[in-house]
Amino acid sequence: MSGSAAPEGSSLRGVGRFLEIQNLGLNLPFALAFLFLAAHGLPRLLTVLLVVIAFVAARNAGHTFNRWVDRRLDAANPRTRDRALASGRTSPGLALGFCAANSAVMVVAAYFLNPLAFVLAPVALVLVLGYSYTKRVTSFTTAFLGLVQAITPAAVFIAVEGTLPVVVLWAVGGLLAWGTAFETIHSLGDLESDRELGLFSVPLKWGIRRSVRLVFVLHALALALLVVFGLELGLRLPYFLGLAAIAGLVAVTDRALAARPTEPRVPFRRHFAMSLCYLAGTTLAVFVPVGPVLL
Repeated sequence: MSGSAAPEGSSLRGVGRFLEIQNLGLNLPFALAFLFLAAHGLPRLLTVLLVVIAFVAARNAGHTFNRWVDRRLDAANPRTRDRALASGRTSPGLALGFCAANSAVMVVAAYFLNPLAFVLAPVALVLVLGYSYTKRVTSFTTAFLGLVQAITPAAVFIAVEGTLPVVVLWAVGGLLAWGTAFETIHSLGDLESDRELGLFSVPLKWGIRRSVRLVFVLHALALALLVVFGLELGLRLPYFLGLAAIAGLVAVTDRALAARPTEPRVPFRRHFAMSLCYLAGTTLAVFVPVGPVLL
């Protein structure tokens, strides 16, 4: 990097801005919730540490690689032109090195978890890194991003149990619908820039109104699948109360989205609150065995 461009990673604050650390909260609560469910309580401290390290490292790798791949597109988008790579504050080489380091950390953490986690770690990395190219070739990149989020419950159960119970596929389907809805909301905010840059997205293909309707359907499907997941596991009432709280937030958020679909900031922020509701309900269901089993 030239001396005139100070690296974004030259301070902790710069690293945090580059990685958008605040966005970790969007999905980490889901990972922790599935961790408690897979362990039927509190796992060993080493397992918790390894899962969190693998999750954060995979997220950092995918985030950094996406910023590297999209650096020129980001520079042409008013919303993203101030990002570290797009503005030149961080060099492409540094970003790739950071991505490689985090990928290695993720694979090493998987190695220390169990053999199946280690064998499947490269598959997870292909998904986490590969989504960065999908917007150039398909309108349904949002579904691919949903798939990246959907591997969370499967990865956590494999990490804890060394196997993938069939019941977890309900949660995988729920997170696939949930993640696809969230990314569709996010793509509504980039509608004009995507059109100008020649990129693909569901809002460009189907229009704003149909995309918003798709979000409604996906949210309902996600909640239904997570309900089935809880019933199949025999979870107690607090789990379903957590889902009810999410449903309430979804109803308010989707109404706001329908009114102002190209300004997704409010839905984006509420996604964090929704994931916390899931973690809270799951934690109470696992650690405070009160209330009826609904099935």
